[in-house]
Amino acid sequence: MGQVVRVGLDIAKSVFQVHGVDTNGEVVLRRRLTRARVLPFFAGLGPCRIGIEACATAHFWAREIGRLGHDVKLMPPSYVKPYVKRQKNDSADAEAICEAVSRPSMRFVEAKTPTQQSTLVLHRTRLMLMRQRTQLSNAMRGHMAEFGVVAPIGRKGLQKLVLIIADEADERVPAAARACLRMLAGQLELVNAQVLDIDRRVMASARATDAGRRLMSIPGVGPVLASALVASVPDPFAFRNGRNLAAWIGLVPKQNSSGGKERLGGITKQGNRYLRQMLVLGAMAVIRYAERHGTRRPWLVKLMARRTTKVAAVALANKMARMAWAIMTSGQPYREPVLQAA
Repeated sequence: MGQVVRVGLDIAKSVFQVHGVDTNGEVVLRRRLTRARVLPFFAGLGPCRIGIEACATAHFWAREIGRLGHDVKLMPPSYVKPYVKRQKNDSADAEAICEAVSRPSMRFVEAKTPTQQSTLVLHRTRLMLMRQRTQLSNAMRGHMAEFGVVAPIGRKGLQKLVLIIADEADERVPAAARACLRMLAGQLELVNAQVLDIDRRVMASARATDAGRRLMSIPGVGPVLASALVASVPDPFAFRNGRNLAAWIGLVPKQNSSGGKERLGGITKQGNRYLRQMLVLGAMAVIRYAERHGTRRPWLVKLMARRTTKVAAVALANKMARMAWAIMTSGQPYREPVLQAA
């Protein structure tokens, strides 16, 4: 068997498929491994380049296999899919990964550290709790409306419903329904406390790094977005410029160009959905503030004059992403633009 120089590893929960080639591109290794045999197998293999799809548990395996002296590369699954020849199975996927990792134009994903993954767990937990809070609020409002009790929009209106549910003397709510609504109100109170605790932890993670503190100086970037950017972008130098970071997040127009004629549509909506959502929300906050109090940014004023609010928000979110890349790579804080005299 020739020396293995490149390996495609198709990871899963229990069964892993290995596909290896030599310097001539000839297949010299095809093997199916259980989870317990993965690290011992690569420990006995000579140093080589190993390709893995950037999916669930990929960052863990990249760190563990990398410690054995191998050059581990993570790739987006969408970039590997074109190299699958025929039917989809573990062996074909491993072969496609092995082929994709050899391409000089392939774009790789930086492996995250356990600390960065822990921060992202905070954000995913916060997002899940906020969804649960919305579900509980909507359920309470819907059930109370069935008895003719409708509260105003917002937290204050929801608090009025909670007080009505707790009031035994209020005969508008039957006893059987009140017992169930009390359960929902108790869960809502617990979720609110958990969200508050998560917010404190996210604030601490944003302030713990120098990059996070500098990112929070950008208008529209708060602790949640700053913390998510630091955790989601392990190495900002992996992007050639700020536009590449904005494209990775999915804040650039989708192209359908042909014959030398450019056709640009809406944003691609590829990449990191969570960062894109946070950036657009931050941009909307900046625009709302500018509409009420004015702004010193002529670019934003002209944009708001010729585009709708949502389109302007996406454009501003793209600009914020590019500013975030510049701040993370330069080590400099955010500086307000200086208006030049006419």
